Amino acid sequence: MASAFQERKLKGMFAAFDADGDGYLREDDFRALVERWSRLPGVGPGTELRARVETLLMGWWAVLLETGDANGDGAVDMGELLALVDRLPAMTADVVATADTVFDAVDTNGDGRISPEEHGRLVETWNGQPADMAGVFERLDLNGDGHLSREEFALLWRQFWISDDPADPGNWLCGRFPAEPAAVDG
Repeated sequence: MASAFQERKLKGMFAAFDADGDGYLREDDFRALVERWSRLPGVGPGTELRARVETLLMGWWAVLLETGDANGDGAVDMGELLALVDRLPAMTADVVATADTVFDAVDTNGDGRISPEEHGRLVETWNGQPADMAGVFERLDLNGDGHLSREEFALLWRQFWISDDPADPGNWLCGRFPAEPAAVDG
């Protein structure tokens, strides 16, 4: 079962994917996500990259529905999503394979690196709205060269989806996630 840390992290992801905010992930939410990603330069309608992004996102939906829709209602709620967390480490190759398409969609100038600005667009596209990025890129830039290489990105992507270690920088790849609840004195 998902740890408290993973739950906090995945709540942000769930909210980003739940386009209509009804508390359930459905195919329409993933279609809306495809449209959001299509606003990135190079991912417009009719492009090869748009087809790759759509295949990736709708593939995520198909897997999520098949493995996560425990009650067969055609929707996945947060509890059903959290039940999948234990399966992710066994899916490392599948998770990492998706990183290339996301990298290509975000590397808008095609220089083989993701700049802080390109990363900011990733986070805004992911979340569907502007996001506070103060200090986030610095956590991610593992070698401190001011960019994310394809290799750095793949490692961070894997950490984002699979890690249960709050110290792993990949947890910040898609922006900030809900803070740990403050302790209540009683």
